[in-house]
Amino acid sequence: MILLFKIGFLEIGFKDILDIILVSVLLTQVYKLMIGSVAIKVFVGFLLLYLLYLVVNALQMELLSTILGQFMGVGVLAAIILFQQEIRKFLLLLGRTNIFEKGNLIRNMRFWPQNNRNQKSNITSVIEAVKSLAGTGAGALIVMSDSSPLKFYAESGDEVDSLLSKRLLLAIFNKYSPLHDGAVLIHKDRIVAARCILPVTEQELGAQYGLRHRAGLGMSENTETLVIVVSEETGQISTMQNGNVNHNISTQELRKQINKYLNEPKDIKKEPEKAEILTKIKEEIA
Repeated sequence: MILLFKIGFLEIGFKDILDIILVSVLLTQVYKLMIGSVAIKVFVGFLLLYLLYLVVNALQMELLSTILGQFMGVGVLAAIILFQQEIRKFLLLLGRTNIFEKGNLIRNMRFWPQNNRNQKSNITSVIEAVKSLAGTGAGALIVMSDSSPLKFYAESGDEVDSLLSKRLLLAIFNKYSPLHDGAVLIHKDRIVAARCILPVTEQELGAQYGLRHRAGLGMSENTETLVIVVSEETGQISTMQNGNVNHNISTQELRKQINKYLNEPKDIKKEPEKAEILTKIKEEIA
């Protein structure tokens, strides 16, 4: 091994540097693929537990090291069980990706964030489209994401990658359009994909909820998104977020919910109870 430098008793060589870089790239790509899903929380938990195991093992704490070692021994099997859906989607993504085409490898492997300034969802376009769809009795399933383009779910449909507009949404959800059957994914100010397949909730719902509502609720349970559903039978508007349903709301209420979702800090959107506590504290101070 070629020795580059030495830190105390640690000898750092070229192979060690390459090993660290490859592991960093791997973890970064896994994180980018899972961001926006509740699976990322489980992944981070596993990662922290493994780092704890390495520290305990290095300190030669035999009892705790043995307990964590037994757990890590079945960690691969547990990860396969917990992440079976994500692993399947990841393999499908690898099979269909064009990452090795010219220019795509560097673009997909980069660590720096994209320039997303001035990219906010066009709320008026969404609300006007939903209002028109509800008035004409056309069903719709719209997923709004402020933090992730939801690549896993976008891969299940047809890529659109177009600026958000009312006319485009109406064209997609026209009953004669080949793209109307499924969900539309919106990330910031762009329509990412249409005709997407969403996970269906396992909750028991009333008879007034159809398959669109079940898919929308399942999506809200698995991701940090705001889902909008227009019923084809009744024309009623519903929203789903964090596994909760707001049924038969007005367009004014829809505007409030979209604004709240887009403007809330990310940590508060993930923890509704914390948001309520912070609100009460602000009221008491005022």
